[in-house]
Amino acid sequence: MAPQQQPGRPGAAAGVEPTAPGQPADTAAGPDRAELGRPEQGRAEPGRAEREAPDRAEAAPPEAAEAELAELEDRWRRALADLDNLRKRYARELAREREAERARVAAAWLPVLDNLERALEHASGDQGALVEGLRSVRDQAVAVLASLGYPRQDQAGVPFDPARHEAVTVVQDTEAAPGTVVRVVRPGYGEGERQLRPAAVAVSGQRE
Repeated sequence: MAPQQQPGRPGAAAGVEPTAPGQPADTAAGPDRAELGRPEQGRAEPGRAEREAPDRAEAAPPEAAEAELAELEDRWRRALADLDNLRKRYARELAREREAERARVAAAWLPVLDNLERALEHASGDQGALVEGLRSVRDQAVAVLASLGYPRQDQAGVPFDPARHEAVTVVQDTEAAPGTVVRVVRPGYGEGERQLRPAAVAVSGQRE
C-alpha cells in the first residue's frame, strides 16, 4: 500500500518548502544571491574617469601653449614699457620741481641783495673796512647766484632787449643811439627760461 499524503500541505512531497504568508518566495523572479556579489561586466572602476580627466586637460596642444606663452611675453613687455615711461616722467617732473624750488629760493634773496646795493651806493665815498666788508658780501652773493644759473645782468651801452630789460624811463642822450641802454637802475639776474627778473634800465629816446 502507498503511504498517505498529509492533508493541508500541498507541494510538500516535491521538496518545496512552503512560504509564509506575506513573504516573497525565493524564485527565479529575483537575482541569485551569489550573483549579487559579482561585479557587472563592463562597469568602470570607481574613480578612473576622474583620474583620466586631469590628464586629458594637462595634455594641451602645443599651439595653444605657444599662444599662451606669446601672450604672457607681450604683457610682460608692455608692463616693462609702462614702467620705463613712468620712470622717465618722474625724472622730468623731479627736475622741473627742483628747478622751480631753486628759482623761488634765489628770488627770495634778491631784495636782500638790492639792499646791499643801496647801502654801497650811499657809502660810495667811504672806503672804510665796513664798506669793504659789505662789498665783499655783495660780490659773494652775486657769485652764488651765478653758480646756480642766474648770472647778473647789468650791462650798459647795449641795445634794449625786451626779453632781458625792463624800461623804466626814457632819457634824451645825444651820444647814444636810440633804443640803447644808457643806465641800469636795478640789475637783473638770469636769462632766457631761467630768468629771475629782467634788468630795470633807462633807455635813450629818439633825437629831436
